[in-house]
Amino acid sequence: MDPSPILVLGATGSVGRRVVTHLRDLDAAVRPASRHGPTRFDWADETTWEPALRGVDRVFVMAPEGVPVAPGFVRLAADLAVRRLVLLSSRAIEAIGDERLLRAEESVKDSGADWTVLRSDWFDQNFDEGPFREAVLAGELTVPVGECRQAFVDLEDLGAVAARVLTEPGHTGRTYEVTGPQALSFGEVCERIADAVGRPLRFSGDPEDYRAAQSALGRSAESVEQELAAFAALRDLGGTEPRDTVSRVTGRPARTVEEYAAAAAARGAWRDAPGEGAPA
Repeated sequence: MDPSPILVLGATGSVGRRVVTHLRDLDAAVRPASRHGPTRFDWADETTWEPALRGVDRVFVMAPEGVPVAPGFVRLAADLAVRRLVLLSSRAIEAIGDERLLRAEESVKDSGADWTVLRSDWFDQNFDEGPFREAVLAGELTVPVGECRQAFVDLEDLGAVAARVLTEPGHTGRTYEVTGPQALSFGEVCERIADAVGRPLRFSGDPEDYRAAQSALGRSAESVEQELAAFAALRDLGGTEPRDTVSRVTGRPARTVEEYAAAAAARGAWRDAPGEGAPA
């Protein structure tokens, strides 16, 4: 195993901490970086970039939703002899016009370093660690995608794929779609979560319901309409075809939504009382 540490950005987040865990399971040296970690990294503070990059030769690159992957950071990584960049991106970014991730992919591919892009589908953990958790607790989720099927992916599988790509040869210059093993509608996922939790979870894929729900939260009409346009493009694109990336790269099958929901419910992920399983 290469003794040079692997820099993992966003190492305390839902994705990054799993990448760190899987790298350590492979006996890789890891440098976890975050805004408040021992290795400090902040996309908004350029003075944190070089100390984080110094002495590493591989980087897991990701940025929080809405935060651009700065081309200057990518150039600095190349200048400091980083030889491999693995970027977390997303599926269908051309269709929905996600300029942030399109520019990030372009920067990584033009860096001169070896690169791999991981394009993920919707995360299972959106329902218990992310933006849908409160809706699950409330018993009603609205996402304006209709019955369009998505290949929801478990973040443990995504972390395992990223760790392999960062430590093994044979992945340079490739864009991998990382999906779960099933194509399910949001309504079908909600049914599986409801079965696991033992209480109803209603789903609406209607754009008007989404508009009303977001307006009730006080969000600006402009932001809501931009999101509705992106969701419409996703609906028009059609459902996701599940890929075998997880099994090919890791050698084990991807986890199903049923397996995810059962495990999350068993650890109390959707208990609504303070201190009873809510994510930190």
